[in-house]
Amino acid sequence: MKKVWVLFVALIAAVVLAACGGESSSAPSQTNEGGTTEAGGGEIEEFVYASTSDVAGLSPILTNDSVSANVQEHVYETLFERDTDTGELIPSLAESYENPDELTWIFKIREDVVFHDGTPLNAESVKYTFDKLRDPATAAPRASLLEPVDEITVEDEFTVKITTKYPYGPFLASLAHSNAAIVSPTADQAQDLMSNPVGSGPFKFVSYTPGDQVVLEAFEDYRDGAPDIKKLVFKVVPEISTAISMLQTGEVDFIDNLPSEQIARIESIQNVDIEKKDGTSVFYLAFNQSRPENQDENFRKAVAAAVDRDTFVGKLNGLGLRSDSVLGPMVFGYNESKNAAGQAYDPELAKQLVEENGYGDRTISLLTANRDNFILMAEIAQAQLTEAGFNVKIETMEWATFLDTARAGQFDITFLSWANLTQDGSEMFYPNLHTDNIGSSNRAQYSNAEFDELVDASRTSVDQEERLNYLDQANGLLLEQNDVVVMYHGVVTGAMNSEYTNLILEPNGKWTLKDVTRK
Repeated sequence: MKKVWVLFVALIAAVVLAACGGESSSAPSQTNEGGTTEAGGGEIEEFVYASTSDVAGLSPILTNDSVSANVQEHVYETLFERDTDTGELIPSLAESYENPDELTWIFKIREDVVFHDGTPLNAESVKYTFDKLRDPATAAPRASLLEPVDEITVEDEFTVKITTKYPYGPFLASLAHSNAAIVSPTADQAQDLMSNPVGSGPFKFVSYTPGDQVVLEAFEDYRDGAPDIKKLVFKVVPEISTAISMLQTGEVDFIDNLPSEQIARIESIQNVDIEKKDGTSVFYLAFNQSRPENQDENFRKAVAAAVDRDTFVGKLNGLGLRSDSVLGPMVFGYNESKNAAGQAYDPELAKQLVEENGYGDRTISLLTANRDNFILMAEIAQAQLTEAGFNVKIETMEWATFLDTARAGQFDITFLSWANLTQDGSEMFYPNLHTDNIGSSNRAQYSNAEFDELVDASRTSVDQEERLNYLDQANGLLLEQNDVVVMYHGVVTGAMNSEYTNLILEPNGKWTLKDVTRK
């Protein structure tokens, strides 16, 4: 019997965070140059983040997109989280865990946590959340996170036992995913968490105006001390150029996913600090493989040969990494040999295949989201595919509509992305490309029995070397058959008003504002 106990190192972090969190001050308020009002004593009365897209929803169970997760991760918490500096998985809502055998996981839950509605967070809360997430009737987009779970049992008020159907290597990584965040059962049964969320995080929900903003406020009873930011606004600013202007004037305090074509402009703003780090995200061209014409391997080869990814990455001004590999350098399963394993750019081959097979006789629908780099990818790909003889029409949609349309398979080709929040290759391949998830997170409608077997093996093995081998084979299979055409791997970026500090920016694109304070 093997037991592994993780000591709850977050107790130390709690002392540090409480020390820097700041208490309420009666000092007079002051107004900065951009008009944002702040209270003395380190508190920030209002902090504004600008996003070009609106949230798809505010329930971690019913959504699966980065825009929504940005809000949810400030409202909700997970059993585990990754240490920003080391990348190691550490307890969050969990205090410790025991793994007495390869199918059994026993978690001790912290006893000092309450939801924003005042109800305690305990083992029953964990069971309720996980049971709902994995219930087929819920149709949760990321139900795959808990697909290996066989049974969840409450042992006592703060102890939950989870039994899996098979050994599951990336289980703790799955429990650190934002879609595995714990919700208040009381609130979930009384209201719609998609528009009125209740978690245990450092900020609690105030209001949501669709298409305009989500407003949160500091949770004064947060166990690690209330954040210095007292009012946190997630503002929808559809035009990134406008958001940058608002950042310059102080109307906005923080933006992320900096557009490559605007990076020089942002760097020239004197009152803004920029942070960059290599990321785990991947952006790729995908085929709707439920359509017979896209199952033609020569068609996919022609498309891959026509798109010059090097030229595209050159336009990112250092904010993208060129590699054919679906798994990036910071994701478990990456193998350097796959960097150049995809179809090389070969416009003459593309033209030949188009002419020989009549691929230019039909109009191809290229679906894209209305986000800057997605639009840039679509426009460059359209031009290059047209040069090869294809007839391509771009369809641009708002983020939430794009996600629904892609999930329904209403496109020929599209650009997709994955943040790789768990930083584990199994959790890239399984939700996005495994047959089990067609109709939910497998928007490419991809189904390949050999690929499925490799991914299943990578998930059920606890031997990490074996897992690396299975993931490498699965990666190679995708590239060999041009099922995925990788455009680039992301660089995580953020730009924040230089009056503030302590932004937490992670390789997987997540960011946290709970520790932000004035300099």
